[in-house]
Amino acid sequence: MSRAPKRFVSLKAIRIATYLLPPLGLVLLWRSSLVGRVRKIFGTILILLLSLLYLCAVPGFLYYVAGIDIVEWRGGYMPVITFSKTLPDYNRLEASRATQAKSTKIPPAEKGSAYWTSFRGPKRDGHYDGPPILTQWPKDGLPLLWRQPIGGGYASFIVAEGRAYTMEQRRDFELVSAYDESTGRELWTNAWADKFEEPISGEGPRATPTYDAGRIYALGGLGELRCLDAASGRLIWRRSVIAENHGDVPSYGSAASPLIVRNEVIVLPGGSNGASVVAYDKLSGASIWKSLSEKQAYTSPMLVNLAGREQVLIVSARSVTGILAENGKVLWHLPWLVDNDNAIAQPVLLGTNRFLLSAGYGKGCTAFEVTQTNGTFFARMVWRNAHLKNKFTSSVFYSGCVYGLDEDILVCLDAQTGERKWKDGRYGYGQLLLADVHLILLGADGVLALVNASPVKYEELARFQALHGKTWDHPAIADGKIFVRNTVEMACFDISPR
Repeated sequence: MSRAPKRFVSLKAIRIATYLLPPLGLVLLWRSSLVGRVRKIFGTILILLLSLLYLCAVPGFLYYVAGIDIVEWRGGYMPVITFSKTLPDYNRLEASRATQAKSTKIPPAEKGSAYWTSFRGPKRDGHYDGPPILTQWPKDGLPLLWRQPIGGGYASFIVAEGRAYTMEQRRDFELVSAYDESTGRELWTNAWADKFEEPISGEGPRATPTYDAGRIYALGGLGELRCLDAASGRLIWRRSVIAENHGDVPSYGSAASPLIVRNEVIVLPGGSNGASVVAYDKLSGASIWKSLSEKQAYTSPMLVNLAGREQVLIVSARSVTGILAENGKVLWHLPWLVDNDNAIAQPVLLGTNRFLLSAGYGKGCTAFEVTQTNGTFFARMVWRNAHLKNKFTSSVFYSGCVYGLDEDILVCLDAQTGERKWKDGRYGYGQLLLADVHLILLGADGVLALVNASPVKYEELARFQALHGKTWDHPAIADGKIFVRNTVEMACFDISPR
């Protein structure tokens, strides 16, 4: 549980102190006789370092003495000071749902498609390949269809048959929630007593649920796997995948979305002794096979075809592996080391036998090639550089180029050579999708932007404020709508062509 310090003074007084303490303190420090003596001995540079340390100490003082936390991690290497932290407002959320529950008239759900059924789209590659979208956005932004509060966490939406599904944290409960995609009305929730949280990223589930043939498969931050009826939210079966496979909860929680391949649901408990990757029967929850002995990372398993063979790409904490979906047999295996085991971004397919991995923390990106000779698979590095560092976003491939966020700046790389075509446009540690030859970016500050997917130059066509506060969750597109959320609010906009 996070520490909730007792507030000893008023919020107004704390705000005044926050604005005045740093400049007044620095003036007093700079004019003190002690500083004068230190300056004579060590020079001005040391005094500047002491001033920096002082500024860093102010938030700690306010937290432990004044009783308020004004520091928020936005994705960079240093936190920022803010008076409006992006935290779920459970009282507002509960009041909103209570108001909805009083309304007895529930409009019939639209008969929507079952297209955006998995994390980052049907192929997990960030590509929207459905009907055309609006690419001439109004000056004030896309038309808002609905907006309302939501619980904590970083799961994205999946959309199927007129409903949008996600995962949330509401007080001490994780839950899967279903919403009418046209109105935003809550249709059902399935909750259990679990709460993952850590100091930097906060609380709530991380993994996006998966839809398949009228069922929802959802993985909680502590390893609770549930299969639910998509229409009612009724529990069909459950497994505690980390506990039963002797895995460890990753530092930032279980974030790998369940993958459905034919009759299996594949998850990554990270268990030792051959239980790092596990497949369960999607109808009964019975165990089918187990594979690998790798520590779990944060990348979701991905079904691909490389070198003429369908396989599941598994990015673990320290390696990347191709395995067979039907039995977990290893086809090939390569090391992939990221500082603190923070492998987060999804692999990016670059063709029939190549893919790219990228990571922040100084890692950069690497293109790999998989080949096959007489049924034996080989994998090797093709090129690597530091031009693309996906921290906890994922890139997209289009027409020979890779587009993604190098830390917080958008970049375009030649997929064949790794050459950088351009780098421009700051979007924070946000997320992006490809749709209708355009990039749709949901920035870390809640801005939704439209950018041309062209190697010639960077060109942003439109932007507007879609959400407020820190936004790390991926957007989703289905049925002419784009769904966005963070840990405070969610919204749906009309992105259908006029």
